[in-house]
Amino acid sequence: MSSPLSPPLRILGIETSCDETAASVVERDADGRGRILGDVVLSQMEEHSAYGGVVPEIAARAHVDALDTLIEEALLRAGVTLNDIDAIAATSGPGLIGGLLVGLMTGKAIARASGKPLYAINHLEGHALTARLTDNLAFPYLMLLVSGGHTQLVLIKGIGDYARWGTTIDDALGEAFDKTAKLLGLPYPGGPAVERAARTGNPDRFVFPRPLVGEARLDFSFSGLKTAVRQVAQSIEPVTEQDVCDICASFQTAISRTLKDRIGRGLSRFKAEFSGQAASPVLVVAGGVAANQVLRSTLQQLCDSNGFRFLAPPLDLCTDNAAMIAWAGAERMAAGLPADGLEVAPRSRWPLDADAQALIGSGKRGAKS
Repeated sequence: MSSPLSPPLRILGIETSCDETAASVVERDADGRGRILGDVVLSQMEEHSAYGGVVPEIAARAHVDALDTLIEEALLRAGVTLNDIDAIAATSGPGLIGGLLVGLMTGKAIARASGKPLYAINHLEGHALTARLTDNLAFPYLMLLVSGGHTQLVLIKGIGDYARWGTTIDDALGEAFDKTAKLLGLPYPGGPAVERAARTGNPDRFVFPRPLVGEARLDFSFSGLKTAVRQVAQSIEPVTEQDVCDICASFQTAISRTLKDRIGRGLSRFKAEFSGQAASPVLVVAGGVAANQVLRSTLQQLCDSNGFRFLAPPLDLCTDNAAMIAWAGAERMAAGLPADGLEVAPRSRWPLDADAQALIGSGKRGAKS
């Protein structure tokens, strides 16, 4: 391992793992504090909405069309040129292979042309370290990653040092929201649509299953919950608008109570294992589903009752963005971790904890993370 470089560091980040094209410039100072100098995200939601989900070929083409312009815009907003940049960080996985190729190849080209080092970043590491960018959070802490492609409870011990405590054994939570929305005829993306419908629904009308509640292991399961939604909808056909709202509210309640059990057990484990190291234990939530206010409220109450600080980064940093990729690159560079060679290849599957048992959801191919 090389000697840590003297900060401040300025990193150009590139993110193209799914259906957002993003570029950002982030600075890390001598005290480990971060600052976003320029950040640009282009959503492809309109391009994919007609299909009810992300179409990989469309996503990759859109990245090709937009990425160069977004990088120029991020540098312009940051008030810097490539000469002022210390390194390039590009998402290398997990995600849609076509999109990953576009971003990583662009990062390689810039690194080669500018003579700057390249860091091929695990998208999940970007999520894992965002709280250090926003709040200068100290290690160790727990992270709940809830998105369209991943539902994981991960112990964040240090840069490149992660232990997955729990993962989904079938559908990710965001996927369950999207599929439920599709079953009920709600628009894409499904998460916000289900949350909106639930606001005027009766959360006690239907009792949906709460998978794995009561089990000692910290894994998640949402496939059965999605199936139960379909069975209820079929049993009361024709489904009215109010029925849809009641189903969504009951669905959210089941998820909320499931997370309360699963995460509650994780908090207890953290306190038992780190009682002498973390005087003020922290649970961080990341991923697109972290925008759901009911689930945020559940996690906040759970943390309050267990003596944890609940930390949710701003919503634009919970979803896919390049600032977290740039920051992960800055963290790695500041720690003296080696840069990647230009031969590095994208990885559609790339679990954050390389030692964890391979389960569905630990690094899902083609899934949004």
